[in-house]
Amino acid sequence: MDQGSGHDAMDQRMGDELSMEEAPGSDLVDPFGRIIRDLRISVTDRCNFRCTYCMPAEGMQWLDRSAVMSFEEIERLASIFVHRYRVEGIRLTGGEPTVRAHLAVLVRRLAKLGVDLAMTTNGATLRLLASELRDAGLKRVNISLDTLDPVKFEQMTRRDSLHRVLDGIEAAKAAGFDPVKINAVIERGVNDDEIVALAEFGRTNGVEMRFIEFMPLDATGHWMSDKVVGQDEIVAAIAAVYPLEQLPARGAAPADRWRYLDGVGTVGVIPTVTKPFCGDCDRVRLTAEGQFRTCLFATDEFDLLAAMRNGESDDEIAARIERAVGTKWAGHQINQVNFVRPNRSMSQIGG
Repeated sequence: MDQGSGHDAMDQRMGDELSMEEAPGSDLVDPFGRIIRDLRISVTDRCNFRCTYCMPAEGMQWLDRSAVMSFEEIERLASIFVHRYRVEGIRLTGGEPTVRAHLAVLVRRLAKLGVDLAMTTNGATLRLLASELRDAGLKRVNISLDTLDPVKFEQMTRRDSLHRVLDGIEAAKAAGFDPVKINAVIERGVNDDEIVALAEFGRTNGVEMRFIEFMPLDATGHWMSDKVVGQDEIVAAIAAVYPLEQLPARGAAPADRWRYLDGVGTVGVIPTVTKPFCGDCDRVRLTAEGQFRTCLFATDEFDLLAAMRNGESDDEIAARIERAVGTKWAGHQINQVNFVRPNRSMSQIGG
C-alpha cells in the first residue's frame, strides 16, 4: 500500500465496504435535480507536454508526491461513488495520466468496480502502455491532437512529438480500444484553418474527431472570447466539404454529434462556451490531491484526501460528498459579467 493506515482504520473500511455492498445505493442529486453519474479522477498534475491552452512554458509548481492520492485512496473514493451513489462512469485524467507510474495497477483496481472506465491522454507514450491498459480493463481512450502540422504541433505543445501521438493513436486501435476518440481544441488564429483536415484525419483513420471550444482555463490567462471558434462555425466548415446529419440529442454527454451522410463515421463538438450543456451535467471531479470539485469551473473545492488521512469513515466522507454536491451551481456563466475564472489551470484541475 502507498499509505499505511493501521488495523483499526482497515477494520473500519472493511465494515464500510460490507455495508455498501449490502445497501442498494442511492442517487447523488444536485440542487437542480441532476443525477451524478460520471466521476473524473486526475491521477497526477504532471505532464510531458506544455500545451499553450493549458500550461505555461515554465514555472509550474508540481505537487509533492506525498500530496497526491495513492492508488488505494483513489480506489476507496471511487468505491464510495460507485457503491453508494451508483456512479456509472469513471474517466482518468491529468496532467497526463500515463506519466503516473504503474497506471495499469490502478486501472485493474477500478475495473473491478464494473464501471465504464475511460482515460484522456495526449497519446505520446501510449505505444508503450496501450495493450497493458486494455488488458487491465480500460475500455475507452480519448487522445488529444490539435494539429497535423509538425511545426504548429511543436508551437502548441512546446514538444516535437507529433509522430509519437500519431503512433499512439495507431497503438490504441491495435490494442482494441473502440471507439478511439480524438480531441482537438480549436483556437482562432492558431489551428482553425485545420478543422476540415482534422475531420478528414478522423474519416481516414476510423476514429471520431471531437472538436472542443477554447475554454478559459489556460495558465497564462490569454483566453478571450474572440479566440473561440464556436460549434456552428466548426460544423459549417466540415459540412461544406462533407455533408452532415445531426444525431439525436446528447443528453448528459458533453459532445453534440453528427454522422457523415456518405456513411464514413461520425464527428462531435463539445460547445462548452457557445452552447453550454450545464443543464444536463452529470459530472463531478477529483483533483490529483483529492480535492472534490462539482464543476470544471468551480471556485470551491472540498478536501476528501485530508478527510481520509485523518481517519474519517466512509459514512463521514460520503456526508462530505453530499454536502459538496449540494453546492453545485446551475452553470459556469462563461461570457457573463458574473463569470469568475477558476484560479487553477486545466492541468491542475484535471481535464
